Amino acid sequence: MGNIFGRKRRTRVTEQDRAVLQLKQQRDKLKQYQKRISLQLEKERNLAKQLLKDGKKEKALLLLKKKRYQDQLLDKTENQISNLERMCQDIEFAQIEMKVIEGLKVGNDCLKSLHEAMSIEDVERIMEETQEAIQYQRELDEMLAGSLTQEDDDAVLAELEALTQGALDLPEVPVESLPEVPDVTKEELEPHPERQRKKQKEMLAA
Repeated sequence: MGNIFGRKRRTRVTEQDRAVLQLKQQRDKLKQYQKRISLQLEKERNLAKQLLKDGKKEKALLLLKKKRYQDQLLDKTENQISNLERMCQDIEFAQIEMKVIEGLKVGNDCLKSLHEAMSIEDVERIMEETQEAIQYQRELDEMLAGSLTQEDDDAVLAELEALTQGALDLPEVPVESLPEVPDVTKEELEPHPERQRKKQKEMLAA
């Protein structure tokens, strides 16, 4: 599992990528050569000074001529390095342009598909139907506006007001007090036969 998810995505190396890599390698080699020659020229310049001090003018002159030739080689090397760098930049920019062109091609194909799905005739038909629907609604509004009198308009407004009030008004809470309930004794709460028996006992006792 770890190998599957940890596997790096491989990028496809194109011929242009290989060409750019080779050009950069050549440029780096020329820079190394340039650095080596520069160090050597500095040593030969110091050696020429020493030869002049020693009175060996001919040897110093010959060494300076050699140094002059190598200076010219350094100038040519610098030009070659500039050319290699410019070529690398041109190739890389051409790759970017190619990607842009591919993107434009995909977008153009997408637009073509959309245009095929919706032709100019379909758009004109939809626009015409929409305009007809708008015109029909406008005519209908005008007919309704012309058929209603001022009295009808007032009645409609009154009905709207009544519906609005009915939706907003809540039922009133009654404010009248409840009727009073007379006091009831314990005896009155007893059943009627029980009361009669009690009265008979009271009469016999008297």
